[in-house]
Amino acid sequence: MDHHAQYPALSDLRARARVRIPRFVWEYLDSGTGAEATKARNRTKLDEVILMPSILHGEVKPDLSVELMGRTLPLPFGIAPVGMSGMIWPGAEAMLARAAARAGIPYCLSTVATQTPADLSRDLGEDAWFQMYPPRDPDIRTDMLQKARDAGFGTLILTVDVPVPSRRERQVRSGLTTPPKLTPRLMAQVARCPAWALGIAQRGMPRMKLIDEYAGQTKGLPSNKHAGYLLRTAPDWDYLRWLRDAWSGPMVVKGVLDAEDAGALEAAGVDAVWISNHAGRQFDAAPATIERLPAIRAATRLPVIIDGGFEGGLDILRAIALGADHVMFGRAWHYALGALGADGPAHLVEILKLDLEANMGQLGLTTLTEVRNRVVSHG
Repeated sequence: MDHHAQYPALSDLRARARVRIPRFVWEYLDSGTGAEATKARNRTKLDEVILMPSILHGEVKPDLSVELMGRTLPLPFGIAPVGMSGMIWPGAEAMLARAAARAGIPYCLSTVATQTPADLSRDLGEDAWFQMYPPRDPDIRTDMLQKARDAGFGTLILTVDVPVPSRRERQVRSGLTTPPKLTPRLMAQVARCPAWALGIAQRGMPRMKLIDEYAGQTKGLPSNKHAGYLLRTAPDWDYLRWLRDAWSGPMVVKGVLDAEDAGALEAAGVDAVWISNHAGRQFDAAPATIERLPAIRAATRLPVIIDGGFEGGLDILRAIALGADHVMFGRAWHYALGALGADGPAHLVEILKLDLEANMGQLGLTTLTEVRNRVVSHG
């Protein structure tokens, strides 16, 4: 089915997803922390990146490929890790892994997903990344890394911007509790979303299966204080060095905002830095990721990955214009799933491709990195 007439943009997918996902789940996906100023700032600062169109280039045939950590990827975007992805849409992790494999883009599985690395071993493409929330116990760390390797995950992501739980007040107001309970209020919301409810009924109540293997049964849905925090520690530089020695493949550190940290990470043997403010979900006075990009690009020779409020191909071009090598989307893929189920991710890939090609045509670009010569201003 051609979805372009009805859902030509991410905003259309988001609007449909909102009515097909129960409200308490939607608030988990869509909310930030505090007054959500950081979440809003991500969008505002992206809009401040102005690019100069160029004329008389004849027919432009854009090349959307990028180089990243020794790999040539057909597209400059990927699927960021999202905790409890399979709660947001039933079966999300497998659907996203398969879509990423078909498109040739990276898929990142969260430590606190509803599927384990082994569950997805048959769904993964060549660019499967495992995101680790750092376990305190070294034996658990070692075992978790081995599980990821054995399942086919070749790249490790260490998330460093969640040293403590955030409050996520909007999420709490939605009715999520600790431990979570499907109260009559929440059940009424579920009843209004039959496709979501049927998927959950078929697959069972989502839970953090990998965490369960280490922490016992943790049934139900997450809130801002879930069982994953029982295993985590706040990592330091010694922890990073331990992990670098323990993992033989590429390693990415996610949650970088300070340019001084980027240089230190390069010296520590990291393979890429990932600029992120956790989509505004952790700290409400953080800078927008796009405004930190130029300084971080200048501070390191490593590949630079970025997320934070990106909504289309033009935003991807803005990031590449300021020095990014790759852009990750998190919420967007779940809007696509909520709107169209298993068909959603492939449609979002097409939306992003078409938007990239249209904007590259306006800019007169054959390759993505040429956009770095088209920056007028960036705030």
